[in-house]
Amino acid sequence: MNIETFRLVFDFGMLVLIWLVQLVIYPSFKFYEKEGLKMWHKKYVTRIAYVVMPLMIGQLSLAIVQVFTEFNLFSLIVLLLITLVWMSTFFQFVPMHNQISFGGIGETILDGLIHKNWLRTSLVTAVFVANLLNALI
Repeated sequence: MNIETFRLVFDFGMLVLIWLVQLVIYPSFKFYEKEGLKMWHKKYVTRIAYVVMPLMIGQLSLAIVQVFTEFNLFSLIVLLLITLVWMSTFFQFVPMHNQISFGGIGETILDGLIHKNWLRTSLVTAVFVANLLNALI
């Protein structure tokens, strides 16, 4: 397998994951009572990390490798998009998830997860589409 194929595998995994989070997981948080969400959320964060972290690390690692092996504007832009996803995840979403885990649950935080996640959803989708088109060309 070549690097483009590996990239598409990780990008597709991230694509499926982010759309599940956006359309199913985050909206479902609104159906929990506060204490139920607090208990479930602690388990959710740990369990989802086993799926999220390998995908994110793999995607970032392959993008970095591609920048060094095939440096061009395209690979640089894709790396920038992935970096923006990481920044959003760790500077926006990790603090929001920590707040929920410690009981800071309200409509504002739950709505914030859904609304702010559209940026990550768009970025991950753009990365997949760009790499798919690049692989087809």
